[in-house]
Amino acid sequence: MKAVNLPTISASGGPFLGGGLGPLIQKLCDRVASSTLLEDRRDAVRALKSLSKKYRMEVGTQAMDHLINILQTDRSDSEILGYALDTLYNVICNDEEEEQDENAQKQADDLGLQFTDTFVQDPEHVTLLLTLLEEFDFHVRWPGVKLLTALLKNQGPQIQGIILVSPMGVSRLMDLLADSREVIRNDGLLLLQQLTKSNAAIQKIVAFENAFERLLDIITEEGSSDGGIVVEDCLLLLLNLLKNNSSNQNFFKEGSYIQRMKPWFEVGDDNSGWSAQKVTNLHLMLQLVRVMVSPVNSPGATASCQKSMFQCGLLQQLCTILMATGVPADILTETINTVSEVIRGSQVNQDYFASVNAPSNPPRPAIVVLLMSMVNERQPFVLRCAVLYCFQCFLYKNQKGQGEIVATLLPSTIDANSISAGQLLCGGLFSADSLSNWCAAVALAHALQDNLTQKEQLLRVQLATSLGKPPVSLLQQCTNILSQGSKVQTRVGLLMLLCTWISNCPIAVTHFLHNQENVPFLTAQISENLGEDERLVQGLCALLLGICIYYNDNSLENYTKEKLKQLIEKRIGKENFVEKLCFITKHELYSRAAQKPQPVFPSPEQMLFDHEFTKLVKELEGVITKAVHKSSEEEKKEEEVKKTLEQHDNIVTQYKELIREQDAQLQELKEQVACMTSQNEQLQATITQQQSQILQHKDQYNILKLKLAKENQGQSNSQGDGSQVNGLQTEELTQLREEVEELRKQHSLLQTQLGDKDALISSLVSIFFSFLFKSVCTGIVVLGELEALRSQVQSQSTEIGQLKMERQDLLRRAEVGAEVKNLSESRAELEKRLDSTTSTVAILQTEKEKLQTDVQESKKEQDDLLMLLADQDQKITNLKKRLKELGETVGKGEKDDQ
Repeated sequence: MKAVNLPTISASGGPFLGGGLGPLIQKLCDRVASSTLLEDRRDAVRALKSLSKKYRMEVGTQAMDHLINILQTDRSDSEILGYALDTLYNVICNDEEEEQDENAQKQADDLGLQFTDTFVQDPEHVTLLLTLLEEFDFHVRWPGVKLLTALLKNQGPQIQGIILVSPMGVSRLMDLLADSREVIRNDGLLLLQQLTKSNAAIQKIVAFENAFERLLDIITEEGSSDGGIVVEDCLLLLLNLLKNNSSNQNFFKEGSYIQRMKPWFEVGDDNSGWSAQKVTNLHLMLQLVRVMVSPVNSPGATASCQKSMFQCGLLQQLCTILMATGVPADILTETINTVSEVIRGSQVNQDYFASVNAPSNPPRPAIVVLLMSMVNERQPFVLRCAVLYCFQCFLYKNQKGQGEIVATLLPSTIDANSISAGQLLCGGLFSADSLSNWCAAVALAHALQDNLTQKEQLLRVQLATSLGKPPVSLLQQCTNILSQGSKVQTRVGLLMLLCTWISNCPIAVTHFLHNQENVPFLTAQISENLGEDERLVQGLCALLLGICIYYNDNSLENYTKEKLKQLIEKRIGKENFVEKLCFITKHELYSRAAQKPQPVFPSPEQMLFDHEFTKLVKELEGVITKAVHKSSEEEKKEEEVKKTLEQHDNIVTQYKELIREQDAQLQELKEQVACMTSQNEQLQATITQQQSQILQHKDQYNILKLKLAKENQGQSNSQGDGSQVNGLQTEELTQLREEVEELRKQHSLLQTQLGDKDALISSLVSIFFSFLFKSVCTGIVVLGELEALRSQVQSQSTEIGQLKMERQDLLRRAEVGAEVKNLSESRAELEKRLDSTTSTVAILQTEKEKLQTDVQESKKEQDDLLMLLADQDQKITNLKKRLKELGETVGKGEKDDQ
């Protein structure tokens, strides 16, 4: 930074007291630098402190380095540290108790800035100051806090950068909020306010150092809105942390701190005699709520905060203040603005606001009470602007609310015994107050914004102008007042209403053109050479006439698109028409209104443009200009191409629907394959269990062989009772032969059944493999498992055959009646389980055949569809070529749709 030459006058504006002052300060500095006794240095620094406030320049110039050296070397003595810090603060701080003229104040500011630059030339000085703040001694900590605050005021960004890179720099400063000494805590709040200005990185660090919790605790301890200046400082710090900082806003919401704001707005029945501090506190609290739901925030974050505010009852509490009596005007105005942004775009909150009633007899909806203030010219201007903003936010993306407002104007719903929103808007629209005209016109335009149904419904509204005369439509009455030459503000409001009303509504355009006087009036207004104030009206008339061309359905023979363009060319001239149209966006007040949704104007006379209307102008200006310059042949060709494209788009849409249906069918088929796979796994588990049982039977067979061998050996050794035994053997052998013969028959039948089932399984696997290969689906896994199933069943059949042969051999060799019978029972059980396996395979085959049929039919339909789509794509390509030949640009969206 460029150095500032030191003036030769004192900071107080008086003459430099040279004489003995210079040597005195120099002598004190020498004592600070050279004295070996701590008491001498302390006395010298104390003397410098006493001089520093009145003679800032002299002390700062000569003693700055010595004072910094004291901070570095005399860390053990808190008293001398306190004097040195106080002296530096007096030299650097620009806050003057005495009133000064402008020149003297500028010199003081320059002086403080120069000494601040000198101090921060070495960043270690700031780091040293942060270290001193860790000292608990009051005489060190308090002047240290004040000095760092003064440095931040003079050179905020530079000091912020040093603190940001200093280890634990921000954490040390956050500890000040926990200091039990209120004066240090309160000055710590001022320090953090300066520290967090316009620095998102520091704001995030402070927030994550639990700042929200600490600040909200302090606000509660100090009495919330009834608290003093400390509450104000806490709220200012919270605003610094949250404004334009989406990360901190999300942290605040996720930490459930929104719920802790609700008690701030609990006001009693008696609201008279609010102190200035309470008004300030509540104003800042309302601003804090608005920061969380500001339209400039991301839509998702805003919607989440709006939801939390409704769920915790904060919105309900704000509406209570809105309807309370005795609330100061500026607080009421800010509350209306806050409620506006809490409900903006949130259907739940908007529905709740529509249900709020004012405590009157009989009760009236809050919307009606607010509109009464808006159209009352005796109300403050800022209050009327706030009510208009509230009404706009209530209708923003709220088609239900728009319908309810328009319904109050329809003949079937008008209640003569009560005042409705529609009646108030009509009254304001046609009153003698131009500001009421403008506000009512803009409010009614918002009831029609992006809502074709309500635009058509509003055409039904009839107004009784005077006794004995037939009623006229609202549309006609607006044009009548427009043609009477009222104030510019009134005409601008009516033109904005008409442009919003008939845009994108061919029926409304037809109604407007049906009045034979409207088009001549517009052309006359546009073609005249009028003053600067009237140029805006001319531009809006050009916009209205352009909308009549662009959204014209050619239903009126005298006012088709082509005839209106010919009229413009003859009466106005195309270039002159476009020039008048473009004047709207060049207007200074247009740019101001386009910046943000809230209507904020320095004076009523500058209240000309609405934010949503600026969006409409931006959208229509280009297309109207293009439509005016197009020839009739180009329009016809373009319309033909558009119709053809629409037809083809409809065909493509139908095919897309068909493809979606087939995709759903394929998904069902995949699910069926998955089901078959599951059944196959169950079947495999059953086979595994059967294999285990076969192994058990083998073990039983081996045990029987051993027993027979032992019995044969014992039989050869015993011959004494041979005849009796032989007789017994003969009977038993006969019985056994019969059983063996029966078993042979059963075995033969079982072999035949196993052969049939093997063939069936082989056929099933072959067919299913072919189906899965054609449909390219995940059923390949099922094929492998079926093949494994076949091999396992064959293996079981082989093992069963071997087991039977071995058992027949065993029966021929010995007397095994009981053992053979057990073995026969086991075999029968095994055959039953095999039959169950065969039944499961048959079910699987049936499902497979059905699945194969469905997939083949689906494949055939897809082949036909692909042929149709290929043909359709060729047609669309040809149409694109035609469009290019006609000079039209094929948009990216059209390509995507096709």
